[in-house]
Amino acid sequence: MKCRISFCFICGIFSLLLFSCGVSNKSIKWNQELEENVSNPTSIEELKEAIGKYQQKVAEIQQANSQIGIWYKILGTRYVDQKMYGEALKCFQEALKYYPDNQNLYYYVGVCAGYMSHASMDFDAQGYSEMRYNYLKLSEDAFLRAIQIEERYVRALYGIGVLYVYELDESNKAIPYLEKILTIDTKNVDAMFVLAKAYYDAQEFDKSAKIYDKIINTTKSEQKKANAAEGKKIALDALY
Repeated sequence: MKCRISFCFICGIFSLLLFSCGVSNKSIKWNQELEENVSNPTSIEELKEAIGKYQQKVAEIQQANSQIGIWYKILGTRYVDQKMYGEALKCFQEALKYYPDNQNLYYYVGVCAGYMSHASMDFDAQGYSEMRYNYLKLSEDAFLRAIQIEERYVRALYGIGVLYVYELDESNKAIPYLEKILTIDTKNVDAMFVLAKAYYDAQEFDKSAKIYDKIINTTKSEQKKANAAEGKKIALDALY
């Protein structure tokens, strides 16, 4: 009879665990107390011991969460290396839950969203793609957030410049960001090319020609010199 009662008791406990819809706060607290052996501390010594044990548990959770965020970032960069930008974007979104003030994560979000905008086709043949626009705005927001966190972040400054000039057709907005790059990295030829294009789009043809001159005097690449010379000619033709 005693064995039967014990068996029924065990089955009852198993059923309760198996069919419960969720874990209550009381059960979490009960399990924690069992694990740490700090249930209902009363004396000063017991209270100090309880605080120490719970602090250690909190520290372990914080460390685990920190590592999860790092792993999401690493996984995201691996996806970027494989040009799997959609999967990378998901990883960086998760990483931001752990590191919401990390400028590098926002930069990668901007890059991935920019690439995903190219994959957003107008399958309904309505002449536009709402998804493409949303990705471009996400890219813009991410780059701007990265710059807000670190105002001299050259990669994000360049990213927003490229986005405004080549994707959103808002070259005027790009100019101050690209000019700032050249105060930080005076020999950044890639930024010079985008700035020259931005000046040209803004009908500041003389400034565009001067930037192309600067490229010619800076780069050692013959191909880039030739491209700059061609750009300068176009800018001067428009000026005169």
